[in-house]
Amino acid sequence: MKQKLSILLLSLCLLVVTGCREFYEYFDSVEPKVLKVKDYASGLKSPLGLALDAKQQLWVTELGTGKDDGTVSVFVNGKKNVVIEDFPSTIGDEGLVGLNHLLVKDGMAYILHTNGYLYKADISSFTPGDTPLKAKNLEKENIGAFVLDYDFEADTEESNPYNLTAGPVGDIFITDAAANAVIRRSLSGELSVFTTFPNIANPTPVGPPSIHAVPTSIAFNKQTFYVTTLTGFPFPTGQARIFSVDLSGKVSLYQDGFTTLTNMTFDPVYNPVVVEHAQFTQQGFAPNTGRMVVATTNGPAKLITGLNQPTAIVRSGPLTYYVNSLADGKIVKVTNQ
Repeated sequence: MKQKLSILLLSLCLLVVTGCREFYEYFDSVEPKVLKVKDYASGLKSPLGLALDAKQQLWVTELGTGKDDGTVSVFVNGKKNVVIEDFPSTIGDEGLVGLNHLLVKDGMAYILHTNGYLYKADISSFTPGDTPLKAKNLEKENIGAFVLDYDFEADTEESNPYNLTAGPVGDIFITDAAANAVIRRSLSGELSVFTTFPNIANPTPVGPPSIHAVPTSIAFNKQTFYVTTLTGFPFPTGQARIFSVDLSGKVSLYQDGFTTLTNMTFDPVYNPVVVEHAQFTQQGFAPNTGRMVVATTNGPAKLITGLNQPTAIVRSGPLTYYVNSLADGKIVKVTNQ
């Protein structure tokens, strides 16, 4: 494994010699050098999901304000352009409810919503300045209905299609954070249950004796899927995990010791880079306790601390990451430059 990692690192460094050497000093220690965080965008209405298209343009889902004003936008040359507007956005018992994450692939945007739907939009011809599409006019598929009808061994009788990634042969894999499952959508649109995640023991005296895994993000490295978990209430410290899932759906523990994981990307050598949402206290999720962590072969290594409730991270090129703040309505740019 170390030899394979060294070969990959060497290949990468031949492309980005100086930057690679500086950025990957953290492989030698679980205490990496300090990276720089700069504001990239602000004034957003509860940004939740981020994605990059083939041009490395940044896409974002915004929950809105609870007035059916959810949006999907793309940043072109640093300027935000609304592409789709008027997604359902409501305020319920648990707060603001609306869009989840999105995937941009082959000229299409696949957008998940807490209402259970997968919205599909052809964005191949979008040009900045175009009139935004209306969410009500998009084609959509009811993922939630399939999940609710499915007879799980441990059935929560709930559904929340939360995140998604592209897998083999054009299939899309969707984490359902309420059903503790990953749903496979074939290229033709057929749905099946790919895998499920069992409850874990609650190590605290608060709440039920066992808590849900709550799968959040999913990523694919051409051979294996990786899935992050949030864990259910009371969101205990150190109990969130990264699982690996093979192509048959078999689940294995990849790394543990995390807290409230919400999203993941890969670094250039396919180490998972994750964001932790926040530490949970008696007052709720504590502000500015989120982190950006890389799951190296030496164990978790902190990259950035003090993030305010991040729910998304993407990598653009070898040295740049974008991370959102759901609470602050911001996206920040993380780099060693």
